Amino acid sequence: MTPDLQSATHVLAFMYMHICKPVISSLLAGMALVILSPLLLTISVLLFLSTRKSPFFLQTRVGYQGKLFKIIKFKTMTDARDEHGRLLPDNQRLFPLGNFLRTNSLDELPQLINILKGDMVIVGPRPWIPSQMEALPPNYCRQRYSVRPGITGMAQIHGRNGIPFCRRLCYDVLYVRRVSFLLDVSLVFRTARKVLVREGIQQCNEAFQNKLGKTLLQNDLSLPSTTEATRSF
Repeated sequence: MTPDLQSATHVLAFMYMHICKPVISSLLAGMALVILSPLLLTISVLLFLSTRKSPFFLQTRVGYQGKLFKIIKFKTMTDARDEHGRLLPDNQRLFPLGNFLRTNSLDELPQLINILKGDMVIVGPRPWIPSQMEALPPNYCRQRYSVRPGITGMAQIHGRNGIPFCRRLCYDVLYVRRVSFLLDVSLVFRTARKVLVREGIQQCNEAFQNKLGKTLLQNDLSLPSTTEATRSF
């Protein structure tokens, strides 16, 4: 590739990532919110009746250029705690409706609002919580920060929660290096298939941490073998 052609390719990629892609994502998210509004309202009412609390779960995540934002999801677990005030294990807090929403990926729908706000786009690396990002070397953080996070991404169609943290990082970095319109379209259709067949819903034991509560990061990326972190769920 000649220098001029390479330069033009970089300019087009930059324009797509930072101008066209956010606009396209916002338009599609707005249309989806209008079309899905009856479903969203129904889920919200059912969740309120089930928990008697807000149907939404808000959590701080790391977004574009390291900016923190509140991700919006439908609540799938209660806030039940033990006698010491600590949250009970996930499987004890997951209620039937929440489990249904999670297994069908319906709990992710409110993130369409995050797209309209400019926090996210449709396709990109999934936004992680700050403690997870702190576990990564700065150069990998900078690569993830260089694009807006998305509802789905390359890691989601290659295993989602069924693959370890370190492999998700590999796919995220690979996506950042290869991002294009055609790749994004392909990932959207492949995600739709994954959702329909419910692949990658169950989280593997090494998805984020081992039994000692440490996030696993060993990989060919030469990351530290373990590091302290808190859970994201």
